[in-house]
Amino acid sequence: MLDYEREAEGYDASRGGEPRAAAAAEAVLGLVPQGARRLLDVACGTGIVTRRIAALRPALRVTGADLTPEMARRAAGRLPGAVVLADSRRLPFADGRFDAVSTVWLLHLADHADDVRCIVHECARVLRPGGVYVTTVDKAAAHDVGSDIDAVLSSRPPRQARDAAADVEAYAAECGLAPAGRARFPGHGQGRNPRRTMSDLRRGWFVKLPPGHPRADDYAARLAALPDPDRPRRDPVFTLRAFTRNPGG
Repeated sequence: MLDYEREAEGYDASRGGEPRAAAAAEAVLGLVPQGARRLLDVACGTGIVTRRIAALRPALRVTGADLTPEMARRAAGRLPGAVVLADSRRLPFADGRFDAVSTVWLLHLADHADDVRCIVHECARVLRPGGVYVTTVDKAAAHDVGSDIDAVLSSRPPRQARDAAADVEAYAAECGLAPAGRARFPGHGQGRNPRRTMSDLRRGWFVKLPPGHPRADDYAARLAALPDPDRPRRDPVFTLRAFTRNPGG
């Protein structure tokens, strides 16, 4: 997993910046009822999406939470007094505190399925009956846009997706959350190019191959032969799922 303490400084610029954040925030709010008054953004990172959510819905009291101190510090600069340092598996909030909870680009980072289940259950715990939980799912699959890069990597041994929609729905059902909608939004500025993909591959990203593995070198060589090594291919399109907590729960 990435060292997010070290990644914090360049995180936004390397991941689509404000255009991507705006698209994510608008899509999240499209699944949050207008009557919601308190929203918790879990694993808010630098707060770039969280701030957008707050700005787009002024009547909504938005709180951010993140485990990484440097990420939380940057988020607090964007939302003073509204960010806490917290583990998504043990949220420091009372049961039923929020009308809405969001996890944007979090579940796919979990090391184990039990971690994903724990995160979903915690989000359900702090959600009031009738509240809405919104989360991204199938993040890795979104990056397969049918490009020449994807053709080269099609036979790679992929990492197991921890945020598979069917699994997330099953974990949600365990804690009384029922499907309540879905949305999609573009990952502006996140289209892969061959050169950056080679670098990611050699670091062991999105594959089971460890850095330096002969097969990783073979994929890298094939990526190096592609035309326009610095031209981004098509942007991914991410998926959000929404779940409502049973009013009787």
